[in-house]
Amino acid sequence: MRTSLSMAQRALLEGWLPGYAVLRDLSWGLVETTVWEVSCAGERFVAKAGGPQDHHLARELQAHREWIGPLVAAGVAPQLVAADADAKILLTRYLEGDLVLGSVAALDPEVYRQAGARLAQLHAVGPAVVDEHCERLANEHTLAWLARPHRIRSGLADALDRAIRGWPTPPVAIVPTHGDYQPRNWLVHDGQVRVIDFGRAALRPAMTDFVRMAGREFRGRPEVEAAFLDGYGTDPREPAAWCRWRVREAVGTAVWAYQVGDEEFEAHGHRLLADLEPQLTGC
Repeated sequence: MRTSLSMAQRALLEGWLPGYAVLRDLSWGLVETTVWEVSCAGERFVAKAGGPQDHHLARELQAHREWIGPLVAAGVAPQLVAADADAKILLTRYLEGDLVLGSVAALDPEVYRQAGARLAQLHAVGPAVVDEHCERLANEHTLAWLARPHRIRSGLADALDRAIRGWPTPPVAIVPTHGDYQPRNWLVHDGQVRVIDFGRAALRPAMTDFVRMAGREFRGRPEVEAAFLDGYGTDPREPAAWCRWRVREAVGTAVWAYQVGDEEFEAHGHRLLADLEPQLTGC
C-alpha cells in the first residue's frame, strides 16, 4: 500500500512547513492513506494524505470544517492547520497522548465514560435531521459487499442476502458521526481522553458509532459498556435497527478484510457473523 506523498502533496507540505522533518510514519498500511508525524520550527504536526482512490480525506476535512469545532475548542480533538481538498492532504497540530488501544487504559471504565461523553458532544453538533433513504442505501451497500469475493460460507451468505432484501427501510434521524469510534482512535493525556482520525466521519444514525465497540470492547465486559453509556447519557440503540447495523458491520468487516489480506480482522468479521446468525430473522 501507498505510504508516501505525491510530488504535489510534498510541495504543499513544504509550503506550509518549510524545512519540515518526518518524525514517524503513523500509517496503518492497509489503505492508501499516508499519515506522518512531522516537526517544523520546534512544533509537531500530523500530515495526512490520500492516494488517487481515497475518499477519507474529504470526509475528514468536512468533519474539521463543520462538526468537530467544540471538541477542538475543548482540547480533545486535533486542530486543523491547513488543507487542500483537491490534492487530498491536510495538516493538523499534533495532539499529545498515548493510544488507548493495547494499553492498560483500554481496561479502564473511566476511559470509556469519557469516550462516551466525547461522542455525545459530537452527536449533539447541530440538530438531528431525518433521512428517508439511509436504511435503503445501507442495505444496498451491504448487498454490494456480499457480491464481492469473500470467504463467508455460502449458506450464511445466502441467508444474509435474503434477510437484507427483506429488511424494512424506515426514515431515521442522522447526526455527525465519527465512523470508527473505538480505542484505536482514542488517546489519553494526563487522564483526559482525546479523539483522533475523522476519516470516516459522516451523517449517520447515532447508534452506528457504538457498533465497532459492541463486537470487541463491550463483549463480555458489561462494566465497560455501562461506563460508556453513562458518559454518553442515553442509549440510542433500538433493537431491530441495532441488529441490522451490526450485521452490516460484520459483513463489511469480513469482506473488506479478505480483500486487503488482513486475516486476523477477517476472522473477527466471521466471529461477528457467527454471533449474529441466530438473530437474522429478528432484524
